[in-house]
Amino acid sequence: MVKTDALQAHLKALSSASAIAPLYIFSGDEPLLMMEAMDQLRAIAKKLGYTEREVLLQERGFDWSALMSAGQTMSLFGDKRWVELRIPTGKPGRDGAEALKQFAAQVQAQITSPEGPDTVVCIVLPRLDTKTKTSAWFSALDDAGMAIQIDSLDRSQLPAWISGRLKRQNQEMEPGPEGQRCLQFIADQVEGNLIAAHQEIQKLGLLYPAGKLTEDQVRLAILKVARYNVFELTEAMLAGDLQRLNRMLDGLKGEGEPLVLILWSVTEELRLLSKLKAASDAGESVQQLMRANRVWGNKERLYPNALKRIQPLRLRRAMQVAAGLDRQVKGLDAVELPADPWDGLRLVGSLLR
Repeated sequence: MVKTDALQAHLKALSSASAIAPLYIFSGDEPLLMMEAMDQLRAIAKKLGYTEREVLLQERGFDWSALMSAGQTMSLFGDKRWVELRIPTGKPGRDGAEALKQFAAQVQAQITSPEGPDTVVCIVLPRLDTKTKTSAWFSALDDAGMAIQIDSLDRSQLPAWISGRLKRQNQEMEPGPEGQRCLQFIADQVEGNLIAAHQEIQKLGLLYPAGKLTEDQVRLAILKVARYNVFELTEAMLAGDLQRLNRMLDGLKGEGEPLVLILWSVTEELRLLSKLKAASDAGESVQQLMRANRVWGNKERLYPNALKRIQPLRLRRAMQVAAGLDRQVKGLDAVELPADPWDGLRLVGSLLR
C-alpha cells in the first residue's frame, strides 16, 4: 500500500493509456482529500480516453457479479470505461471477499494492450485497520493493482496545508510571526472540517485580490467551522495541549456531544496510560503493549511522550477525578469536583500537562 506522494509520482508518469493501471484502491477517512485524489486520477483517465463512467455502491443485497462483469463488458459506444466500486463500511462480507479475490485474479490474468486496459476499476474504501489490510481479499487487490492510503491531516500540518491552498489562488499571509499567527487562527477555526476549510479558503480568494492577506482581513472573513471528535480530544489530552483541549471541550459541548461518551473515552485512555506506565516501570516493552491494545496513528507517538512527561501522582489524581466525574454524571455527589462536569474534564487535562 502506498501513500499520497507515491500516487502523485504515478500521476505525473501517466502520459499514455499504456501506463495506467487496470485497478486502483483508495482508502481513507478524510472526504476532501479522498475526493481530490480520485478527481486527479479520473481527470487524467478521461484525457486518456476513459470517458464512460459507472458507479457501483456495495450495500445489502449487492450483486457482486456486477463487479466481475464490469471488467469484462465492453462499452456499447466503444469508449473506454471508468468503473467505481464504493464499499462504505470496508467490510465486503464473506461473499464479497470471495468475489474481490476472484476479481483480483481476473485483473492479473488480463493481457493489457499497448492502448491500455479497456476498463479502469477504482475501489473506494474507508480507512482500514491492520487486520483488514492483511486480509486475503485486500492483499489480492493490492497485488493486482495500486492501493493508496490517503492519510488525514494532523493538527500540526494544518497551517502549512492552509498556506499551500492559499498559494494555489495566488494569495499568502504576511511574513513573520504575524503571518504564522494568522495561519494558526485559521487552523483553529477550521480544524476537523477540511471541506468547510476548503470553502473558507476559497472565500478569501473571492473577497480579496491576489497578494498578501492581512490579519484583519482574515479575521473578518473566516467563520468558525471547526468540528471535533472524541478521538481528537484524547489526542490533545495525551499531548498535554490544554489550550486545544479546552477549545475542543467547548466545541463538543456546543454540539451537544454526550458527556457520558466523552468521559468513557477519556477514562479508557487514562486506564491504558496507567497500564503502560506500570509496564514501562517494570521494564516491559511499551511498544508491544501498545500493539496489543491496538494503539495506532498519532497515538503511537503521543503515548511514549506522555509517559515521559506525566508524573505518577498526577496520573493517579487524574484517574481519581475521572472516577468522581463518573459518579457526578450518574447523579451522585462529588463535592471535591467542579459543579460542571465539563470543567472536571478540563481539570483532568490540566493534570496531564
